[in-house]
Amino acid sequence: MTLPLIPDTHGGVQARHQAALDDGRFLIQRCGGCGTAVYFPRELCPHCGSAELGWEAPAGTGTVYSVTTVRRKPEAGGDLNVSLIDLDEGVRLMSRVEGVAPGAVRIGLRVQARVVREGGVGLVVFDPVSTEAQGATR
Repeated sequence: MTLPLIPDTHGGVQARHQAALDDGRFLIQRCGGCGTAVYFPRELCPHCGSAELGWEAPAGTGTVYSVTTVRRKPEAGGDLNVSLIDLDEGVRLMSRVEGVAPGAVRIGLRVQARVVREGGVGLVVFDPVSTEAQGATR
């Protein structure tokens, strides 16, 4: 479902996208010219050059495409994963998977997006869809 444009009271497309995240809403763009999903938000479609980019709420489900574990000292917050997630809508984004140990995140793991606020700023993170999915990817 395509949503109306986010009001331009916050500046450019990146600022409008961040304002939506800060409000707890994860949105991607869909090109009115070629119909392709677009993420990270842009002013023009990277596929056809159209400026007809509307906003929509994705299902938020996806699959871990790639993952790495960043090793950090416990006093620095401990290890964390950095993952590339392929959303079912066809876009790829970088984030992290929460709810499992960083080293347990595997390629092929099915995940679900959610918006969290850290330091007053909204960002997209992912949770495993189920513990069965974790076992299937090992």
